Amino acid sequence: MRGRKNKEILYNLYDKETLRKELESRKEDRFTLSFYQYAKIENPELFRDYLFIKLSEVGVLGRIYVAHEGINAQISVPKENYQGFIDRIEEVDFLRNLRMNLAVEHDPYSFLKLKIKVRAKIVADGLDDETFDVTKKGIHVNAQKFNELTDDPNTIVVDMRNHYESEIGHFKNAITPDVDTFRDALNVVEKELEDQKDKNIVMYCTGGIRCEKASAYYKHKGFKNVYQLEGGIIEYARQVKNQNLENKFVGANFVFDDRLAEQISDEVISECHQCGKPWPKHSNCVNDACHLLFIQCDECKSKNNGCCSEECQEFIQLPAEEQKAFKSGKYFGMQVFKKGRQSNFIPAYQAWKKDKNG
Repeated sequence: MRGRKNKEILYNLYDKETLRKELESRKEDRFTLSFYQYAKIENPELFRDYLFIKLSEVGVLGRIYVAHEGINAQISVPKENYQGFIDRIEEVDFLRNLRMNLAVEHDPYSFLKLKIKVRAKIVADGLDDETFDVTKKGIHVNAQKFNELTDDPNTIVVDMRNHYESEIGHFKNAITPDVDTFRDALNVVEKELEDQKDKNIVMYCTGGIRCEKASAYYKHKGFKNVYQLEGGIIEYARQVKNQNLENKFVGANFVFDDRLAEQISDEVISECHQCGKPWPKHSNCVNDACHLLFIQCDECKSKNNGCCSEECQEFIQLPAEEQKAFKSGKYFGMQVFKKGRQSNFIPAYQAWKKDKNG
């Protein structure tokens, strides 16, 4: 496997099309999974290099973040190499006996390359960890206990994910902050619940990692009864199925790989952003200069060439030289990319066209 390294990142050099063809030729079954661990890592760059070598030996693909505070990974592993993957992970003391969040739905193409990045934090939370004890976390609860707590009228269920995640699926009666980032969610939830600090606050996220930090933060802020769903939505869905429990999650779970969603219940609670038809998952605008994450049904995808707007359809028809000129100009650099909101490409492209045409 060819790789490139700089100060922050180690990744495979081949393009996605080449990598997908290579995966297709293998015809192998793969597990999609995630894991995380907070731990003190003295040299994240060295640890990143070690992981890349070890995980490449057993064909691991995916996205991994490493920081001084720990590791956060979303990956896929060949089924036949799963034990080899576990053996290599457990060579690291703080990675032994980890809970692996196996996906509800496995897709051999959920990831196409292995990419390991060094970050300041494994989840961008904007918090100063020196101001509170991050080890004083909320009480972990399993699916059965979560259901019991949510039946209690003294309980408030809080979704610690972003708006585009909860749009396609969430727990019944949960507070779903209209935010773009986890950092924003922390502040919005605190303000919304500031006069309810004696209630049971039960938080959840995709795999549990955001609640690890959020629960400690809210306890520091004076919330007395803080709980978090262990393993997040992914583990909840597994336990509900295996133990024949009531499923209180409606819709689909947003996932951070090429699948973009896995269905947890039969309900479809989200709609195509272009025609309003019920639709359970997101797409990315095929215009690479936009790449907006939005909900688009198959009919609208065909009708609009996979684009989110007329401007994007027009842009992808431009000669390559003109597309390159826009991407290298000042208007493209002014864009602020967001997920699930109106495309910021449109005003930038309109301004560029006006400037170009005099």
